[in-house]
Amino acid sequence: MRAIIPAVLIILSGLFTTVPLPAQNGGAGAFVQPVPGTPRPMGIDPSQAQGQFLGGVTQGLATTDELSLSLDDAIARGLKNNLGTLVGDQDRRRSEAARLRTLADLLPNLSARAQASEQQINLAAFGFSNFPGIASIVGPFGIVDLRGYLTQRVLDFRTIRATQASGQIVKASEQNYQNSRDTVALVVGGLYLQTLAGESRVKSQRTQVETAEAVYRQAVDYKQSGLIPAIDVLRAQVELEAGRQRLASAENDFEKMKLSLAQAIGLPLAQQFRLTDGLSPESAPAVTLEQALDKAYDNRSDYRSLQSLVKAAEFARRSAVAERYPTVAASFDYGTIGQSVTQNHGTFSAVIGVNIPIYEGGRTEAKVTEADAVLKQREAERDALRSRIEFEVRTVFLDLKSTLDQVKLAGNAKSLAESQMLQARDRFAAGVATSLEVVQAQQALAVASDNYISSLFNYNLAKGSLARTAGQAEQLFRLFVLGGK
Repeated sequence: MRAIIPAVLIILSGLFTTVPLPAQNGGAGAFVQPVPGTPRPMGIDPSQAQGQFLGGVTQGLATTDELSLSLDDAIARGLKNNLGTLVGDQDRRRSEAARLRTLADLLPNLSARAQASEQQINLAAFGFSNFPGIASIVGPFGIVDLRGYLTQRVLDFRTIRATQASGQIVKASEQNYQNSRDTVALVVGGLYLQTLAGESRVKSQRTQVETAEAVYRQAVDYKQSGLIPAIDVLRAQVELEAGRQRLASAENDFEKMKLSLAQAIGLPLAQQFRLTDGLSPESAPAVTLEQALDKAYDNRSDYRSLQSLVKAAEFARRSAVAERYPTVAASFDYGTIGQSVTQNHGTFSAVIGVNIPIYEGGRTEAKVTEADAVLKQREAERDALRSRIEFEVRTVFLDLKSTLDQVKLAGNAKSLAESQMLQARDRFAAGVATSLEVVQAQQALAVASDNYISSLFNYNLAKGSLARTAGQAEQLFRLFVLGGK
């Protein structure tokens, strides 16, 4: 039973991929070192990511009515309330804000100023003294200056490339957000399937307890009739108590699974709900390995994110190189100045300037080298992820085949165990076998039932993982797991 509880987390550990988003603070070197407030990497620490995606923001209050929860409903609630989705959305917004800050350096800046002052000037302090008819002390007098300012970078290739790089980072952040949604679909779907498995175990254990109770009552009747010794009654009673213990443990695990599912989708933990879907023995969609690989390369948002980061690194390198180029900037101001608002005269100034870098002590070369290293790193990460995607797809196909075989074998074993149980009870009733044979048949049936539920859970989770590795868990998880229901 407990062996399947961490199964979702184990699969998630293999599916999280490193898609780091660079910092953005305006310069070429800003795309090299992370700074506070930038989008967080996805999958840097699988344990942290798992904790993030297993939590949710609770919405509403618990009601006395029992909620009917389907797989579709659970995934929809998770996409809305899961912490991983909410954090990914805010990361995306921060990335867009950083892009706007970079873009602002290319746009005109318009400002206005109103200033009033009262002054008295000592001309002698500036070397103006002993002029006939001119006093050395002037004032006090007032000055009122009302003025507007306009500045504009006419030509700045460094900032242009930096803006293009930040645009690619926004695209990467959007893909990371979609990756978060696909991961939420897998996590919530996996928790739903796990809870279904827990529910199936409870039902199976209850059936086994009912059977054990019937065998025990039958043994007591036979003992009172003198047909069997007391040891047969004792065996049946021991098996009954063991079954009740397994049932209590299964019920406890099931309730904890429901709490984990509720937490991940934002349901109040006190809310009672029941699952309306079931573990499906249907075959996985007819998708070949080659088709799954093509879909993964086209649809995987983590792969798209790294492709955008490669482009961002390319623009960042060009931004660093552009620091060698001249820049052109213009400024203009117009206003009125005088002793009062009514006694004034308009004045203006218009300036255009060219800044030509000549020698910066190797700073530009260092930035180019640093940006080039980041570009090579991003390219290596992209190529490594492409290889990892193929590994994940091939692994999922192996899991699909293996778990399907296990479902068939476990189903056959369960049918045989049920037949063995029936025959053992008949033999015991006919007096040709002891309760030991019945107890052994009960234990074999319990193991076979547990194995069947585990294999069916693993098979359903493998089908859901196929949707995730193809990059379409949000759209296809339910279809892949439950088929066309």
